[in-house]
Amino acid sequence: MAADYYCADSENGDHIDDPSEDAIFMLVDDLNDTDNTFVVIQPDEDDPIWYLSVAVLDKGGYEIVRRDASRREHDVVTETSIHTIARDLILWLAARSFPGRPTRGTFDAF
Repeated sequence: MAADYYCADSENGDHIDDPSEDAIFMLVDDLNDTDNTFVVIQPDEDDPIWYLSVAVLDKGGYEIVRRDASRREHDVVTETSIHTIARDLILWLAARSFPGRPTRGTFDAF
């Protein structure tokens, strides 16, 4: 079964469809500086227009890259707190557009 919105893949082969904040936390927490140095989250489609990645830095901490070509966004930051990383990434992911997902503020009152 494919992801509804996006998937996360680690260098060591871990794969999670539509990861939650807790799953993102665990993926980042499992990173190390030898054989599992990064995780990438992107839509589960050919030629995705956005992605984010988290990579272990040699000097400690993590480099976070967020790129969305449709919005002309490209942001690179460093962070040491896995809690902060997971929270910030889930918020960034929530702001992405996905075909078939209801838009915010639309509902039927009756």
